[in-house]
Amino acid sequence: MANVRQTLHSQLAALIRRKPVTVTPDATLREAVQTMSEHRIGSIVVVEPESGRPIGIFTLRDLLHRVVAKDGDLDQMIISVMSDSALVMLNWRGTAYQAALVMARHGIHHVIVVDASDRLVGIISQEDIYELQSGGGKAISGAIRTARDMEGLIAAADDIRRLAMRSLAEGAAAEPLTQLISSLNDHLTVRVIELTKFDFDLPRIEWCWLSFGSEGRYEQTLSTDQDNGLLFEAGADDAEALRQRFLPFALKVNERLAECGFPLCKGNVMASNPELCLSKEEWRRKFAAWMQSNNPQSLLNATIYFDFRALYGAEGPVEELRNWLLANIPSATLFLRFMAGNAVQVEPPLGLLRDFVFDKNEEFPHTLDLKAGGARLFVDAARILALASGVGATGTAERLRALAERGKLGREDIGALVQGFFVIQELRLRIQQAGTPAGLANRIDPETLNEFDRLILKEAFKQAKKLQGRLQMEYRL
Repeated sequence: MANVRQTLHSQLAALIRRKPVTVTPDATLREAVQTMSEHRIGSIVVVEPESGRPIGIFTLRDLLHRVVAKDGDLDQMIISVMSDSALVMLNWRGTAYQAALVMARHGIHHVIVVDASDRLVGIISQEDIYELQSGGGKAISGAIRTARDMEGLIAAADDIRRLAMRSLAEGAAAEPLTQLISSLNDHLTVRVIELTKFDFDLPRIEWCWLSFGSEGRYEQTLSTDQDNGLLFEAGADDAEALRQRFLPFALKVNERLAECGFPLCKGNVMASNPELCLSKEEWRRKFAAWMQSNNPQSLLNATIYFDFRALYGAEGPVEELRNWLLANIPSATLFLRFMAGNAVQVEPPLGLLRDFVFDKNEEFPHTLDLKAGGARLFVDAARILALASGVGATGTAERLRALAERGKLGREDIGALVQGFFVIQELRLRIQQAGTPAGLANRIDPETLNEFDRLILKEAFKQAKKLQGRLQMEYRL
């Protein structure tokens, strides 16, 4: 599974194999094709001569359909036949995971990688991603991409779970494994949406399927239900009519995801809920109302919905909503303080005289809740600190690392914090792999661990306590 770690976690800059081959807009088609032949490549990027910024791409497919099938003029300038609509760019600090998701979302085979100045750095292809995957991820991704019906997707969903359990048995670490699970589940959801949307007469406006909760944080385990919503662009007078057109589609997607093994959310955190199928302005008003309140429901809502990300559709409106949130929540100091106070109410199960303190759960005595009393402590603290600092990442580890880069957390501490979080995540995965009953899916009796593993778990809880201490200091709790 070492390659999975590299594929899904490495920055794109580390995956670029060679210097990109380019031409300028005034080059002739003949010159471009000759250059492609010399370098044995299937595509070439057109860049501005001075800035180095990509403005288009030309592929062998373009040569066939735009040139050979028409006039065949090789002396025309490349700018007249290049494609700019297929030019999807990612910053070189993005991950291969993000590149794979973007390709699946847009139905493309390449993404352009640029630096902070938008200068071309290289090209990442679908083959580059798949070649670095191991253990069956490539085959499953291909099966999802080519699935034509729900039967194929249901089979792929079973394959994802089997791959995850096999990878865990082979010693896969929690971080790359949760990213692998989330990546394949994302591909599966995208394909479900693609197959479903053709059955409905959807409005011809910008809209996007959203992920929340653990799915929004790329932290799905083997036991996860649905947490999703829908955002669309609309004027104030049009929102309700448009919502009614989206809701039947959203319900069908939710039902089909349930067929694939993702249970319907008991809390109705799903796009088929009219309260979560909203225009961008309605989402903004909802977020603003929570930030002006300190009641328990608003605090709970923030822990779920502020971890949102775009999964399928128009990303622009979603990023506008995120930018609005990041610009406004740092000044909502009272709300953040209430969130912090809520986050430290549950303490890690550490005792003064003994290793662990057990909660008062009568159904499962002598067990520790690794989710509510462990992973969630890291998740909640990282969310609050990240939002207060304007960090746009949604993943817990990503947030912690970004905070360290900004000097908000000590660089010498960050490795231990992230490792503590994933120690608990790995234990959760192993419990779920064993097929324990639903109520025990996140619980463990520490006596079932050997002495070394108990010490590691105790240290992980200490890291959660340290992160909570940071919250207490920041908000004087």
